[in-house]
Amino acid sequence: MQSEGIITYLTSTTDFRLGITLAFAIALHNIPEGISISIPIYYSTGSRRKALFYTFISGISEPLGAVLAYFFLAPIVTPFVMGLFYAIIAGIMVHISVYELLPESCSYHKIGLTVLSLLIGILFMFIGHFVF
Repeated sequence: MQSEGIITYLTSTTDFRLGITLAFAIALHNIPEGISISIPIYYSTGSRRKALFYTFISGISEPLGAVLAYFFLAPIVTPFVMGLFYAIIAGIMVHISVYELLPESCSYHKIGLTVLSLLIGILFMFIGHFVF
């Protein structure tokens, strides 16, 4: 998504170390995202070329977002604006997690596995906060 590229660029301009950490986390996130885009397209069309093309389109949107942020947002970036961006993005991610992903996971009737996975994810985030 372009928002990932935008926030990575803006974060890197204010705190390079945090920007690198964010870019690494997004890169790890993009591996299963790319798989979830390419495999259904490949199996529905039988075309590796189409699967690669649509995965490329999804992946190129992030650097494109960073370039657009450079041209349009760089002049107005202040610590206050960065706080607004972070708050908006955090709100979006919490909403998606709580109202979309968690109920969908619970619908598979494996509540114990859902809770365990949630706790492992929280643990990774906690450890990552201190490591990076």
